[in-house]
Amino acid sequence: MAEPITERIEQYALNQKDKTRVEFSEVGIVGCGSTGQRIVLLIAKRGIDVVFLDISQDRIDKAMYDMAEALDVEINRWGMTESEKKLVLSRIRGTLDYNNLRNCDLVIESTLTPRHEKGPEIRKSIFKNIEEHVSRDTIIATNTSTTIITELASVLKYKDRCVSMHFSTTFNSASLVEVVRSMYTTEDVCKQVRRFTTLINRDPVAVEESPGLVSVRLAVVLISEACDLLMEGVCSKEEIDFVTKTGLTLPYGPFEMADKIGLDRVVRWMDDLYNEFGDMKYKPSPILRKLVRGQHYGRKTCEGFYKYDENGHRLDDQSKKGGECPKRN
Repeated sequence: MAEPITERIEQYALNQKDKTRVEFSEVGIVGCGSTGQRIVLLIAKRGIDVVFLDISQDRIDKAMYDMAEALDVEINRWGMTESEKKLVLSRIRGTLDYNNLRNCDLVIESTLTPRHEKGPEIRKSIFKNIEEHVSRDTIIATNTSTTIITELASVLKYKDRCVSMHFSTTFNSASLVEVVRSMYTTEDVCKQVRRFTTLINRDPVAVEESPGLVSVRLAVVLISEACDLLMEGVCSKEEIDFVTKTGLTLPYGPFEMADKIGLDRVVRWMDDLYNEFGDMKYKPSPILRKLVRGQHYGRKTCEGFYKYDENGHRLDDQSKKGGECPKRN
């Protein structure tokens, strides 16, 4: 009689070094400005713990306050209940110490850098700080769209774990995450990132390395061309937005889109792309420069191409008055 086959229970243990991790129990975010906050909430709503790191306690407190307010807006729209809000916030904590990222399965850098020349160096420093405090298996990602991930990964000891994850967070209906592998990134890391993206109810799209990726490069060119049309007197800004929405069936016109993204952010994207490619189509329009110099950044300052109330609702919004083409002044 043959001996019964026995299997050691250890071979099914979760702590095997060669076992591929597919679950994400905690995620870290470095930088919790407006974009970082949207990413934090997106993840926490899917039942995953999030720890975010910022440079001061005041910024941490403000981020928590802003995220609580964002959830209140959803409650007012019947998008969630008060108890669900409390549950989401219970999964979020802020920190000043990189050491508190040590248990994260994934850490996403989402900082706002001031200038193109300084941006990559700041992000490289952040990447090195993250690597010093996390495990070997932790995936390190960036949300930037204009800095090449291979350049950031090059400063790390374990370059194979780095990837770019560009979240489209400006528009609530956008479910896109552009996933970019560096020249070092392993296929296993890419698979895990795609799985994570699916876990948080977003659609991963594989994109080759390129400054601006797909979404940013298309958006800024549309906004730039709209500015040229406005300067040439071809149409008013209201008419250009109307043509774009009704003729091209896009949800926003280029000027509405720019105001929602933030004109300062649009100019920063364009500066980065112009410095990289030297192509005039990426050079910011004088109209954009003028508005940014006047600190008219769009919805967040209540004035950009259009004026807005404190809730971000556009004043004198012609698009809600019967859908007719706005009249020239």
